[in-house]
Amino acid sequence: MRHPGRNRELVKAIGTCRWAFLGIALLSCVLNVLFLTGSFYMLEVYDRVLPSGSVPTLVGLAIIVAVLYVFQGIVDAIRGRLLARVGTAVDAQINGRTLQALTHLPLITTNIDSTQPARDLDTIRSFLASPGPTAVFDIPWIPFYLVICFAFHPAIGWAATIGGLVLVVIALFTEILSRKPVEAAYVLGRQRTTLSETFRRNAEVLRAMGMEGRLGQTWTSVNDQLATAQQRNADLNSGLGAISKVTRMMLQSAVLTVGAYLVIDGLATGGIIIASSILSSRALAPVELAIGNWKSFISARTSWNRLSNVLQHLPEQSEPLDLPRPCRHLSVENLSVAPPASRVPIVRDATFRAKAGDGIGIIGQSASGKSSLVRAIVGAWAPLHGSIRLDGAAIDQWSPDRLGVHVGYLPQELQLFPGTVAQNIARFDASATPEEIIEAATAAGVHEMIVRLPDGYETTTGENGLGLSVGQRQRIGLARALFRKPFLVVLDEPNSNLDADGEAALTNALAGVRLRGGIVIVVAHRPSALVAMNLVMMMANGRVQAFGDKDDVLGRILSPVPAAPAVAADRPSPQQQIPQAESA
Repeated sequence: MRHPGRNRELVKAIGTCRWAFLGIALLSCVLNVLFLTGSFYMLEVYDRVLPSGSVPTLVGLAIIVAVLYVFQGIVDAIRGRLLARVGTAVDAQINGRTLQALTHLPLITTNIDSTQPARDLDTIRSFLASPGPTAVFDIPWIPFYLVICFAFHPAIGWAATIGGLVLVVIALFTEILSRKPVEAAYVLGRQRTTLSETFRRNAEVLRAMGMEGRLGQTWTSVNDQLATAQQRNADLNSGLGAISKVTRMMLQSAVLTVGAYLVIDGLATGGIIIASSILSSRALAPVELAIGNWKSFISARTSWNRLSNVLQHLPEQSEPLDLPRPCRHLSVENLSVAPPASRVPIVRDATFRAKAGDGIGIIGQSASGKSSLVRAIVGAWAPLHGSIRLDGAAIDQWSPDRLGVHVGYLPQELQLFPGTVAQNIARFDASATPEEIIEAATAAGVHEMIVRLPDGYETTTGENGLGLSVGQRQRIGLARALFRKPFLVVLDEPNSNLDADGEAALTNALAGVRLRGGIVIVVAHRPSALVAMNLVMMMANGRVQAFGDKDDVLGRILSPVPAAPAVAADRPSPQQQIPQAESA
């Protein structure tokens, strides 16, 4: 909130609802006038009806009051519905950017929980739709009620004013005392969520290796701290809420006492006692409402600031000019790559070039930078410096959606999304035709496997491909990478979970990409992945050590290794050995 323009997008989203807020303000004006109904009804009953004993007057007043109460209820309901729609409208303005945060933040920083913006947007929307914001529209009417109290008698006005000041002081204490406990609860809640997700994803390991109890102690410790923080917040809010309620009730009694004293002295009528009590209570109701909703207000404000900060990390980008489909070459020039939020390069000054029809096998020991290099090539990681170009154009000249059409990518840790096999292969493109889906599956050599599934292409994969083996998921991921014949196909250890049939299908698929004029890059862990390649790149310590014709490079880097007599027969030949791929 201290930085100018920090909340520009959220403020703009709120600004689109200015006419709704104007309507809410007008309805609040009508509603606060209608809130006088009860007070003036009691005043008329005590000062006119009872002294005169007129039943027709009482009936007439009762009918008028009933109509006004019905109208008050309608206006109040309309105001609540408008606030709910303001929350929905703000959500509609920001949810696209929230989705962008969910998918882009993990690629640029590790310091922000990418799932938190969605929860923050929910918090803001829920607060806007709650009774809390109505206090903002009702608080300006407090002087209006106090003026009427002063009109009854200055003593009544001062009693109501002093009570209001006491409630304001309570509200300030609520703000000061609530801030740190709420922030502490958020941090602990995030830690528990992270631990819970980690345990869920590794449930098999926890059970098989007997780690539930030991790691469970960590979760229990964080959970206990969170429960303590939440209990502290609850105690604070309930305590301050109780104080505000008691203060309001004491104020009502004080106003009644002052009114009774004035009646005894002949300075006021009996009706003023009841009317002023109701009126003073109504005057301070917005303050009490604000105190009662202070926790949700603090949460909404924190979410607002947090979401604004996230959107700062993701500046809006204009849609670049759509370039022609690449079809000639890939060039990497002096490329250095570091993980998100790091400035320490894992890949340093990588330079190479491939033309249409080439296949590059990348080999090297673990942590040599192979996976980091291909992540940058497909646009998942931003380079520290250098460039990746397709047909001479840097890949950042395409929007991610446009670039993705020309790129097929199979990462080490494959994830299938909840949906059908067909949807996953088609990258959830609603315009994909059955012919395109089957063509991709056939190119990956996975069509026969898919049609043997319980529901064929309509088989539901579930989260992370639940119900499919790792090898089946990997082969479906290969079909997804080949969908619509992308020019650049990048596969990171694509045969790590494949059997002999799967490796044969992979080799045919890679040869097919080269045959149609595409470029294939494969991070190789097993020699079979290099069969269809014509180029090999050797990496070590984040640098390209050798690049060129496959036979030439392998001939230089793979020298015969003398075998120990006792186990010589069990060892692979030098031609079968290649440096192992990195694991991350």
